[in-house]
Amino acid sequence: QVQLVESGGGLVQAGASLRLSCAASGRTFSSLTMGWFRQGPGKEREFVTAISWYGGSTYYSDSVKGRFTISRDNAKNTVYLQMNSLEPEDTAVYYCAAQGGRNILYRRREEYDYWGQGTQVTVSS
Repeated sequence: QVQLVESGGGLVQAGASLRLSCAASGRTFSSLTMGWFRQGPGKEREFVTAISWYGGSTYYSDSVKGRFTISRDNAKNTVYLQMNSLEPEDTAVYYCAAQGGRNILYRRREEYDYWGQGTQVTVSS
């Protein structure tokens, strides 16, 4: 079992930055593909980004590419999501997810086995 706890959400104005963190426990962190998803009001949960076991590979959705950066610190069992140039459309609950299978960049919600409780990000215009 893997436990995931997100933090760092909040209310910001458009153009601001936020950094989300997700602390993992329960399994060797360096053998987990980590991902971030988000779910806006009235919307389906959507993929945001993923990072490979040692951080060598990342993948971003088109909607956040160039603005968001995913990173991980395996010594701290933590994955981060740096969000810059935030837009009102980024308003959502952000979820951290983990997958303990192969070292590939899973992008579909159903491919992830473990989920955090989510953290709210609200961007005002």
